[in-house]
Amino acid sequence: MEGNLKIDAALEPQDTVAPGKNGAAALGAVVKRRGICVALPQGGKPIKLVGDSPSDFLPLLQNSTFAWINFSLTDLEKDGTDVSAKLGFSDSLVPALLGNYHANYEDRDIELGIKVPAVKIIGLEVISYDLIILVRRNLILSMHSEKVTRVVQLSRYADTYMRKFPETMTMDDKLTNMLIRILDENNNRNFEQLREIEEQADSLSKKLSDPTTPREMLGTQIYGMKHSLISYLNALWRTLDVLNSLRHGDADTISDNNKVLVKIGLLADDVNRQISTAEHTSDVLASGLEVLQSLYNNQLQTLNNRMTLAVAWLTILGTALLVPNTIATFYGSIQGLDDKNLIWYTTITIVATINATMLAFWWVQKKVIMPKTASDTASLDRERKGK
Repeated sequence: MEGNLKIDAALEPQDTVAPGKNGAAALGAVVKRRGICVALPQGGKPIKLVGDSPSDFLPLLQNSTFAWINFSLTDLEKDGTDVSAKLGFSDSLVPALLGNYHANYEDRDIELGIKVPAVKIIGLEVISYDLIILVRRNLILSMHSEKVTRVVQLSRYADTYMRKFPETMTMDDKLTNMLIRILDENNNRNFEQLREIEEQADSLSKKLSDPTTPREMLGTQIYGMKHSLISYLNALWRTLDVLNSLRHGDADTISDNNKVLVKIGLLADDVNRQISTAEHTSDVLASGLEVLQSLYNNQLQTLNNRMTLAVAWLTILGTALLVPNTIATFYGSIQGLDDKNLIWYTTITIVATINATMLAFWWVQKKVIMPKTASDTASLDRERKGK
């Protein structure tokens, strides 16, 4: 199978050099292909081809005993149905898989359809695209949206991987091992997306440690991160459901070899660990919410302490004014004071005012504890609890 469909060793699996006018390759012109096919001919070495439609791969498939094809499509429902039908799958299989939310498992005896989430995270937005895998007889077809990157590593090394298949390996074992490899790479890519949330969480932790950060912004970002984690966990749970169905569904196209089925169980264990890691991150964010609530409480306590201080000083001022006002009212009933009595009246008023003010000030300082900062309030709370 020669021609411009065969991949050059220096190119990526889904890239090929565009031919020039005279049939020669135009230097620097790289054309992105929608599909890649890795096929295992009878008694030969695996062959890797790239193309834009199933018709590019049909001649190779006719002379092969086993093949894997991957397509990156614009419209998964429309184009996916067309591609799968041309490769021999039922017209209704892809629409049936896309009808369910996030993940699906469709066993039709002679063919098997699987849909799992392909997660992509941009900032705090979690987008779950569909990765569809169809299995029949000696062919595995995987399809995904062109907006998400998947099975890149497998596209590069699928021929090497197939070359390691023993000649005595059954077709069901080959299909199941290739299916496991595709699911494993998708799971790893999904798990890598959690790193994006972790980076956002680290940035949020820095903002939480800054007391000048606006509370409204913190609350919005914590909610957005919690929502992203819930969406991410939902995708992992759906993937786990499909793996369990694949392991225990006993589909005719899947191997009955226990050694192969154990690998599916290992995939499920990996997803469970990923779920545990994401849930731990969620717990850390919940702790961040508690810290934020503590900051609010401390700020309210500080404000309350300032109000208490203001009331205390107003009490001192009110006492200072109350005593002379009372004395002035008492002596106001005395008319016609001479100079000697006026001196005594003024002296008594001043002395009584000073004494009353000092007595009120001493009582407030002695009996009323007035913390001025949030740290003082925290230490006082600890002392009260200790008592």
